[in-house]
Parts: sequence; C-alpha cells; structure tokens
Amino acid sequence: MLNIGLYMAQRLSAMVMAPLVLGHIAVMIYAVQGGLSTAEILDRTQGSVWWFLFYGSFVLAVAAHAAIGLRVILHEMTGLRGRWLEVVTCGIGMLLLIMGGRAVLAVTFA
Repeated sequence: MLNIGLYMAQRLSAMVMAPLVLGHIAVMIYAVQGGLSTAEILDRTQGSVWWFLFYGSFVLAVAAHAAIGLRVILHEMTGLRGRWLEVVTCGIGMLLLIMGGRAVLAVTFA
C-alpha cells in the first residue's frame, strides 16, 4: 500500500536516522561514563544551535519514518484506506513531530 514516493521517503528517512541514532548512543555512553548529571547535560545543551539541529533533524526523520510505517500497518491490520488512512497517518506524523519538537526545544532552548 505504498507508492514509490512514500517508499523512497521512508528509505531516505532511515538513511538520515542511522547516523543520528549512532550519534545519540555515543553521546549517551559518553554522558553515563563521564558521570554527568541531568543538570550538567542540560547545561551543555541549553542554547546550543548544534544540538537543536541534531535532535531536530532526528525528530523530523523519525516522525516521517514512523508515520509511513504505521500507514502500512494500519492498512494491513484494519483495512483502512483512502482519505481516512491519509488523515490518520498524517495526524500521527504531526503528533510525533509536535511532541518531539517540544522535547527538542525543552532540551536546547527552554
């Protein structure tokens, strides 16, 4: 139930997510091994445009990737199709984008 455009968008979002996931894991390992507290981590991320762009890109890629994947699952599991399928999956994508965006803003510019 994917057209070629959605298929390519999901593959491209996966290509964007892969290095960002590895970067995120590396940062988490560094923070844990360094014994950084939550306050120390937030001190380092607050006001950082770089961290905003890093995690903002991550959120965009995840929201697109997840919405497209859930579109296929919803179609297969519920038989949902057409306009309703588009509305539901766009809503899920927007919800993920809003929640992730709020988290990124809280960590970088709160």
